[in-house]
Amino acid sequence: MLDALQFARARGCPVFVLGGGSNILVSDSGFPGLVIKIEIQGIENADAAVSGRLSAAAGVEWDAFVQRCVALNLAGVECLSGIPGTVGASPVQSIAAYGEDIREVLTQIRALDRNSLQLVEFSNADCRFAYRTSIFNTTRRDRFVILRVDFALRPNGPPCLLYPDLKQRFVESKQPPGICEVRDAVLDIRRAKSMVLSENDPDSKSAGSFFKNPVLDQESFSVLEGRARAAGLLRDSESIPFFRTGPTHKKVPAAWLIEHAGFVKGYAHKNAGISGKHALALINRGGATAQDILELMHLIQDRVQKAFGVELLPEPLFVGFGME
Repeated sequence: MLDALQFARARGCPVFVLGGGSNILVSDSGFPGLVIKIEIQGIENADAAVSGRLSAAAGVEWDAFVQRCVALNLAGVECLSGIPGTVGASPVQSIAAYGEDIREVLTQIRALDRNSLQLVEFSNADCRFAYRTSIFNTTRRDRFVILRVDFALRPNGPPCLLYPDLKQRFVESKQPPGICEVRDAVLDIRRAKSMVLSENDPDSKSAGSFFKNPVLDQESFSVLEGRARAAGLLRDSESIPFFRTGPTHKKVPAAWLIEHAGFVKGYAHKNAGISGKHALALINRGGATAQDILELMHLIQDRVQKAFGVELLPEPLFVGFGME
């Protein structure tokens, strides 16, 4: 790692640090520099079954880490099953899904400062986590290489059952499900949406959820609902679906906005398209270029903006476009 960074520095060469390769869109012209892929392995969990504390190297596949936690009966990440990528990338994107959030279980990060080439550590608070953001993809973007992540989970704790679809899976169960059952249910839900990579599922060839769910204050949410009603998309008794993110803000499903702006599941643009199972996923229909994906992204953004006055922000990292 140090040798590679010093090599690039001596030559004035741009560096891109790659995790698992998910959640990125690479330019058709490639990246004009050095790519360093993080493959550091290892999970330390000597007394995790009692303490709930364990550490994972940045190159560990995220879902393999979740599987290990579930095997140790440690609650706190079971609803994050099936998310592609690595442990090191998880705090960069501040991952969250189905009612669980990495912010609730991450305790410390060890990283390499690319400026000083010294090891540094970050507490949870240091990371400045927010919805899909941290210092690692905002104010300190490209400054640090994450090497290890420490977690504090709940030994023998109850699983998280906040997400409506997940609750419904167990509504007729005679006893509360264990974390293993919840993990299996999450994976089933994700597969049904083509959000688990499969060679036999063309809709799974995507960068995952392409747009962030907009988080609106109450005034902006009311304006949005007013525009939807004026367009005949809502009856007086109906409301746009949302999830509360605090006392004054609501998170609106981007998929709802996309579909109600006129894009149907399966919509195609050149060799790119919208998944037939999930309106939030942009897919490669076969031979798609990065430009095809960008054009489709702009089509969706423009139509949602015109229909609802809401800006959809992309979630993937753009590599080689001059945006790094």
